[in-house]
Amino acid sequence: MSTILPLEQELVPAPMILQRGGAVAASVAVSVPETVVANAEIGARLGVDADWITRRTGIHERRVARPDERLEAHATACARAALARAEVDPRDVDLVIVATTTPDEVMPGAAPLVAHALGAIDAGAFDVGSACTGFLSALAIGAAQVEAGRARCAVVIGADFMSRITDPLDRATASVFADGAGAVVLEQSLGPSRIGPVVLGSDGSGAGHIRVERSDGKIRMRGHETFREAVARLTLCTHQAVNAAGVGLDDIDLFVYHQANGRILSAVGERLGLPPGRVVDCIAQYGNTSAATLPLALAFSEREGMLAAGDRVLLGAFGAGFTWGATVIEWGRA
Repeated sequence: MSTILPLEQELVPAPMILQRGGAVAASVAVSVPETVVANAEIGARLGVDADWITRRTGIHERRVARPDERLEAHATACARAALARAEVDPRDVDLVIVATTTPDEVMPGAAPLVAHALGAIDAGAFDVGSACTGFLSALAIGAAQVEAGRARCAVVIGADFMSRITDPLDRATASVFADGAGAVVLEQSLGPSRIGPVVLGSDGSGAGHIRVERSDGKIRMRGHETFREAVARLTLCTHQAVNAAGVGLDDIDLFVYHQANGRILSAVGERLGLPPGRVVDCIAQYGNTSAATLPLALAFSEREGMLAAGDRVLLGAFGAGFTWGATVIEWGRA
């Protein structure tokens, strides 16, 4: 049986977007749970002291969602704040992409719920599942849509409640993963794109090192193998991204990597010969929030006075799959 729409709800074609141009990252905003869990609480559960966790991970505390909190709510909150900062009306958003491993339901995805809650009534919406590389993958899609003229404005969100899939008694993961969400607003500009080529890679032969099995729904990680591969791949894709952008390492103002582990950040910086002050490290406050770490790190950098409009920033991520990638962006509308 077909449904006849009332006249005011008849489907009409969306206006054609013929203008091609560049993509710019206009703003960033975050939303994290209020509950703070310090190392002492987790250490007591695992039979280790708080300093042991700090030495192994660089983490002092993390945010953890209450059982009644929804990922959708935090994804919506950060997207709404980012749109407000960019002075963009939600009705002008053409695309909402949510990168997540932990949506509230298996189906529907988080993105259409977020678009609805925002009032982005004309936006397409879908989720991206690429683990900790998810935000970067979603950024690549959103930027390409804007550059091609298929969208004038895209909201790219990284959001994960990793506590929902973490075994509280697993030493390899319980002290590492946390919850949070962050969003970036992408806009079309008449000038050249301020988001460089996004270099992405994968190696499925390493898939067994980070997995969530359906049998128990908990994340399992082989730390040594993951550490080794993360350092190697992040170093490699950093070189690839700066080469693709036509710049050198010395031209980058800030290096914003996936906040997986403090030792990984240090090792990558050392391999590349980077001064510590140019490598963002906010894992101490937030832990590893998977797809949310890049926007959280960008917002942290802005708040701390490390990031300003016009700065050249390298974004890099590594995650399960294995997947990885990097890009160079010029921050802000300029």
